[in-house]
Amino acid sequence: MKNNRVLVVDDDQSQCDLLEASLGRLGCQVTSTTSPQDALDRLSHEAFEVVITDLGMTEMDGLELCARILGTTPDVPIIVVTGHASMDSAIAAMRAGAYDFLTKPVDGKVLGLSVARAMQHYRLNSEVKRLREVVVATRPEGALVGESSVMRRVTELIGRVGPSDASVLIQGETGTGKELVARAVHAASAQKDGPFVAINCAAVPANLLESELFGHARGAFTDAKLQRQGLFVQASGGTLFLDEIGEMPLEMQAKVLRALQERTVRPVGANVELPFAARIITATHRDLESDIEKRRFREDLYYRINVVKIDVPPLRERSSDVLKLATHFLSRFAARSGKTALAISPQAAERMLAYHWPGNVRELENAIERAVALAQFDHVTVEDLPEKIRAYRADRFLLAADDAQEIVTLDEIDRRYIMRVLTLLGGNKARAAEMLGLDRRTLYRRLEKYEGKVPSDGPSPDSQDRGEFQ
Repeated sequence: MKNNRVLVVDDDQSQCDLLEASLGRLGCQVTSTTSPQDALDRLSHEAFEVVITDLGMTEMDGLELCARILGTTPDVPIIVVTGHASMDSAIAAMRAGAYDFLTKPVDGKVLGLSVARAMQHYRLNSEVKRLREVVVATRPEGALVGESSVMRRVTELIGRVGPSDASVLIQGETGTGKELVARAVHAASAQKDGPFVAINCAAVPANLLESELFGHARGAFTDAKLQRQGLFVQASGGTLFLDEIGEMPLEMQAKVLRALQERTVRPVGANVELPFAARIITATHRDLESDIEKRRFREDLYYRINVVKIDVPPLRERSSDVLKLATHFLSRFAARSGKTALAISPQAAERMLAYHWPGNVRELENAIERAVALAQFDHVTVEDLPEKIRAYRADRFLLAADDAQEIVTLDEIDRRYIMRVLTLLGGNKARAAEMLGLDRRTLYRRLEKYEGKVPSDGPSPDSQDRGEFQ
């Protein structure tokens, strides 16, 4: 709280002096006044992060002062202090817009905690406002959003590989925005004015995938009444994006490999080879190297498509981007629904920052679309968010506990930390063992000890257990 500005209002000078001394020991820059009107004048031309006011004052009571402050500087949290505490006065203060309610004599620790929370509230509110003012509305809908270090690395790699014609493999969990990365690579390429043709290999039945990719001749099969050009040829002069290539059947993988090697395709039922000149970008949420070991994916095709690999981080590894993305989606959906000037309340922002987002950016986008549809005010509230985000509580524990009840056993710390690492790595035990400095067999034994069974690779382990060190 060092150098944070606090305004104290109490018509009793001795109370002002007490609060000023207590807050000064916490490192705050304190301004005090015995006049509520003087406080309003100061707020009109000076910046304060927290206001502390007495409830019972002769010139103007604390409730009226709260209402007037909210009318001019609504972002500044107000802590109301009174020597005559009652449930009615506390409720009245909260209804007047107070952030917190304390009773005299004010305990120094309680005061410090209240002011610290109020300052956090103020800063979060300020950040939300700043993000609103960023011109996200001018950003193209398909543009990548994020300023975290991991996303800066992704953006830098896109800028470097884009101008080349190298094949790109994009790897990341479902919902991380792999197609947006593919479109960004295309936009950075010399073929940016050419077509961007995308297909989800998992969404097309295996017996139709060959026809979709290579085309077919008239009469090649029952419903082939007309000749059809395949996506490889359609994408000539641009980019062909093969999403979820890890779901492609092995037989089809062999045909795609030949097409990539020869740069020609043979339509189903045709006797001629057709050339194509498209850049190939692929994407998958699977661990293709593991699939190669299990003979689910061809090794030769893997090396053909994996000239440059771009790993798209999950949202839990770029939490600093959550509010930026939320603000971006908020602007888009608010404009579509005809709602203007929507903001995210600090309380809603806190819940979004605490949540782990297993569905990644897609889940966040869905949550904001829902919130915009339900919003009744000029801002998104906690009640507008999905229930699982509202109810989410991270299981946190302290290494330096101040209370004996907070202390946990070393086994419990070990268990929580292992489960947290597994969660962050998407349940990948091989990577978890490497990061923890354990061999895989030792990790399995510990998981059996703590959970009674070994979670399978892929899905995250027990999502209810997400311990974090502080």
